[in-house]
Parts: sequence; C-alpha cells; structure tokens
Amino acid sequence: MFQRERGENHVTLPLTDVNNDDEEPKDNFNSYGGDANDEDDAEPQTWGNKTQYVLAMLGFSVGFGNVWRFPYLCQKNGGGAFLIPYFISLIFLGIPLLFMELAIGQSLRQGPIGVWKAIHPYLGGVGFASAVVCVLISMYYNVIIGWCFYYLFASFQDPLPYSSCPVGPNCTVNEECKLAGRTQYYWYTKTLGATTSIEDMGDFQWHLCLVLVLAWIVLLIIINRGVQSAGKAVYVTATLPYIVLAIFFVRAVTLEGSVDGIKHMFKPQFSKLTSPVVWLEAVTQVFFSIGVGFGTFIAMASYNSKHNNCKRDAIFISLADSFTAVFAALVVFSVLGFKAHDSYTQCLTLYGGVNNTKLPAEVTLEKQCHNLEHWLSKTFKGSGLTFIAFTEAILLMPASPLWSVLFFALLLSLGLGSMFGILEGVLNPLHQQKVLPLRKEILTGLTCLICLVVGLLFCQTSGEYWLQMFDSFTGTLPLLFICFFELIGVAWVYGTKRFSDDLAYMLPDRPGWFWMIMWRFMSPVIVLVIFVSSIVNMAMKPATYFVWRPNKAEVESVQYPFWCYPIIAFLICASCLCIPVVFLVKSCQRLIAKRRG
Repeated sequence: MFQRERGENHVTLPLTDVNNDDEEPKDNFNSYGGDANDEDDAEPQTWGNKTQYVLAMLGFSVGFGNVWRFPYLCQKNGGGAFLIPYFISLIFLGIPLLFMELAIGQSLRQGPIGVWKAIHPYLGGVGFASAVVCVLISMYYNVIIGWCFYYLFASFQDPLPYSSCPVGPNCTVNEECKLAGRTQYYWYTKTLGATTSIEDMGDFQWHLCLVLVLAWIVLLIIINRGVQSAGKAVYVTATLPYIVLAIFFVRAVTLEGSVDGIKHMFKPQFSKLTSPVVWLEAVTQVFFSIGVGFGTFIAMASYNSKHNNCKRDAIFISLADSFTAVFAALVVFSVLGFKAHDSYTQCLTLYGGVNNTKLPAEVTLEKQCHNLEHWLSKTFKGSGLTFIAFTEAILLMPASPLWSVLFFALLLSLGLGSMFGILEGVLNPLHQQKVLPLRKEILTGLTCLICLVVGLLFCQTSGEYWLQMFDSFTGTLPLLFICFFELIGVAWVYGTKRFSDDLAYMLPDRPGWFWMIMWRFMSPVIVLVIFVSSIVNMAMKPATYFVWRPNKAEVESVQYPFWCYPIIAFLICASCLCIPVVFLVKSCQRLIAKRRG
C-alpha cells in the first residue's frame, strides 16, 4: 500500500522499521511496498467499495454464536444482569483488540504472517498460529453448514419430516421417539445416526457427506476469485440474516407466550454478578463472538486504503455484533416462550379437569405440569437449540415449512459469511507469503479439498462427538494465546508511542489515552486472566462431551477416553507451538549469522 506517491519524493512505511539487523530491510519493505516484477503486488486486490468491506467484516463477526450461544449464556448467567459484564468486556477487550488488528493490517497491507514478521521477525509465529487455527476450524465449521443445507432441503416437505414419530407395525408409535420427542429423535437418529460413544466410529452417513460436498462447492464458488467475487456475495450473506431475523421477530411477538419468553430471558438476577464464572463467560463470549485472533480482520483490512478510518470501523462492527446477539436472543426466546406456553397448556389440558383419572392419587396437577417458569427453563444450547428446540417451536406455528425454510436460510447466511472470513485468514497469508508456488485459484481449491477430506470424519455416526472435540479445543486456548502475543507485540515490542504515530498518519486524529491504556495494560491482563483460568479449569475437571443414549432417549455427559487426550493436546498445541518454534528458529539463525560474521 505504501508505494511511492506521485509528486512526492519519499515513501512512508509505518510499522516496518523494526530490528533490521535481524532481517534485511529489503525483505520487509519490498513485500509491503510492492515489487514491479510481482504481478500480484503491482495490482493488489482491493474491495469494490467500503460497503463490501464493512459487510464482509460483519458477516464474519456475526455467526452461529450470536443465535445459539449468546441467548443460552444470557439465560444461564443472570438474564438482563449478564448484559452488564458483557458490555464492560466489549469496551475493555473486544473493541481495543479489533481496532488494533484492523490498524496493523491496513497499515502494512499484508496478511497476518507478513504483518507480524514486519513488527518483529521473532513474532512471525503469531501469523502462522492464526493460519493453523483457521485451518482446523474450517475442517469442522463447514460441517455445520452442511447440516443446515440438509434441514433446508427437508423444509420443502409438507408435512416436515420431523413433525411426527415414526409408526411401526400394528400402528404402534416408536417408543424411543415417544420418550425423546419428535425433533430430538429425528436429529440424533435420522440425521446423525448417532452412536453411543466416540470410540464407536460407525459408518458414513452418506446424506451428510453429500451436503458437506455441496457446502464446500458453494463456498469455493464464492471465494475462488478473492475479494472481487466474495465482496459481491456478502451483499446476500451479511444482509439476509437481518431480514430474516426481522421477519421472525414480527411473527414471534404476535405468538401467545412470546412476552413471557422475553421476560424470562431478560429478568435480571443481580446476585449472579458476584460469581467470577459469569464474568469469565461474558469476556469469553465477547472475545470469540467478534472474532479477533483469527488473522481474518488483519487480512480483510489489508485490502483497504491507508487512510480508511479503522477506529470507526472497529467500534461499528463491535457494536453491530453485540446488537445482533441481543436482537437474536429476543427472537429466539419469543419463539421458545411460545413453545413453553403451548407445552404447559397441553399438559393442563391432558391432566386437568375434575373427572380426570390419568394421574395417580398421590400426584397433583401442579406437581405433574409444574408452572410456566419450569417449561421456560427447559432450553438447549449449541446445536440442540437450533435443530431440536427451535424446530419444535416451528412445528407449532402455522405454515411451518415456510418458517423452517426462512430459519435455515438465516443459518446458512450466517455460516457462509463466517466461513469466508475464516478461509481468508488461511488463504491470504499462504498466497502472499508464497508458501506454495500456486495461483490463488488453485491454492483455494486445494485448501478446500483438504478440508473436505478431513471433514468426512464428522460425517460418521460418531462425527458429532468429534465435532464437539474440535469445537471445544481448537478455538479457545489457542486464540487467547495468540491475542496475548498480539497485544505484547504491538504495545511492548513495537511500542504504543510508535504505533500511535502510525495511526496519526492514517487517521484524522491521534488515538487518545484510553486506547493506550487498553493496549498496554488492561487488555493483556484480561486475556492472561482468562487464559490462566481456562487452564486451571481444564486441570481440575476432566474433559467431557455429550453422547446420545437411545435406551434413555436423552443426552448424557461422559468423559473422553484416554486415547483422546493426545488428540486434544495436538489441537491445542498445533497452533500455540508456532509462536515459540518461530522464535527459536529466528534465534538460531541470528546466532549462526553472528558466528559466521
């Protein structure tokens, strides 16, 4: 980006003049300033316009977690009171980290590997670590998009295939389905074909393999030509979720019981704010919901002009992500409130009445049906909220196939927008650093093919348990580790004073004392506390996952078998070790160079 301007006799190169004795200036300056012999650098890719850039960032930041994790955490951790630690965490961690990543990407116009090599050669491992995290997450994240495709296709049937339990000989209803419920039975038995343990690998579910192939083909079409094609796709993937959420909200608030659902979710329980776990989960949700540490925002900002107001972008994206999470929670609990009200009413109808004899004498109607609050508290988290609880609520709505189509179109838009950002965190550094001497289209296709082959692991009947493992350990501790070194690298290695000077060159005004304190002290301390707390929590509690028990027709938490722990260690260390390994390699190179000198 910082090529020689017409009519000027100098070149401005922020964030590059660092420790040139470790690495020749030519290696840094030419890669960022452009080389006349390099076609890619001579004509760098840029966003079509500012709208495409903002929508791409918003599409990456707003994902599945806004729809199924935030509502669960809000209900679990004090309802409306949970918003207090959530927004405090947003101000002290989310916005400063996002601002920093956008600024360094925009300044150097390089992907995460090139950026950190420029800040300090010893920090090049931070960029490699981000790329490894993105690769590992890509392998399973698109499987969830495949599930959404499968349910979207099923939504075009009337009645919906999960609207009733299967009937066997003599018109008897399947007992497992009666116990589990129709949507839960369809999810675990028909869709996943789930085994009872991760050790029972099982057969491939070919319908899941096919939708996974479809998901990768769609994604490849979107990203194959870089920001030129993906920039146009974000007009759909980033805006459709808001349109569908607005439609669902208008419909949901008219349903009976929706107000009770909203009240239940946001009913403040201030006593829970004394628990450190609540604050830890609030910080963690902000951290992972925005999407810092992936290197994606660095890569996206590298396609910007040097004087783009990245501070305003960071504030807007962070607030928009939080607004979307709250708005999605309103929609989710409006629908779940309707479901709870219907379940409670059905129970009263079935067991109520003066002459009703269905209940034993010792069981009262109140004990059998409880109250509305009891039914509202029966919620799911993660995929269970989407594919079990929400589908059950959709079945109770008129024209349920239509609402099912809209809902899974919403999820597909969220997933594809996030996947574009995750893959950009892989493809951008691989292409710019010439890791493989291939054209970007070929490199993109090869990356997608490798992720597809590995993703077949999650299409087995035990695949959902493997997905839980990848989801729990690839993007938690590694991202905390990466962000800690990002903050240390900018604030302490490069220096906040020099970083402030670079920002003053790019932005209308110099960043104030708030940003300096956040980058230098507050944000690193918060990330370090979360990291240490997470390690302590892992050491004190055995790693567990949820399995389906057909005989009980319910989900049960069990410990991972012993042989899974080396795999878990690999998922955590594969990215984290990149940082010390690159540091050691650079140290050895410097030592050898000194001896030769």
